[in-house]
Amino acid sequence: MKETIRILGIDPGSQITGFGLIDVCGNRTRLVEAGNIRTSGDHSTRLKRIFADISEIVARFRPGEIAIERVFVSKNADSALKLGQARAAALCATFESDLPVFEYAPRKIKSAVVGNGGADKAQVQVMVKMLLSMQTEPQADAADALAAALCHSHERTSQIRIRAAALQS
Repeated sequence: MKETIRILGIDPGSQITGFGLIDVCGNRTRLVEAGNIRTSGDHSTRLKRIFADISEIVARFRPGEIAIERVFVSKNADSALKLGQARAAALCATFESDLPVFEYAPRKIKSAVVGNGGADKAQVQVMVKMLLSMQTEPQADAADALAAALCHSHERTSQIRIRAAALQS
């Protein structure tokens, strides 16, 4: 019997952090939950909210692995710094569970899900909806988080196949 792995995808943002959980068993992928953490207030209040909500998601859904989008370099240093801090708050919320964390560049995620590393958010939303047989398109940040989880699922499957091929040779 094949093992089911639950993957939590995170799309960090200081105002909206997307999250998405999928279960993967062999070639089957199932949506578990997806949504957004919307923050307000000063920056430290936003970071506390991200930390608290991701902690609650990890405790409630018990993922086995984390996939998170890497911070891209922005022209605005202050925005990049705030985004990095939001990402750190989300990651720190997973540390107590001692889960493996896998980081993917935005272009890698888009390429894995859409087939084009330069895809726009609407294309990601459409493909995530199709890949997970959703009734409606997920909100953009939740779609990006689900795309990170799907990207990790593809990478994980590829690594398993590579190891199996190496054992056979």
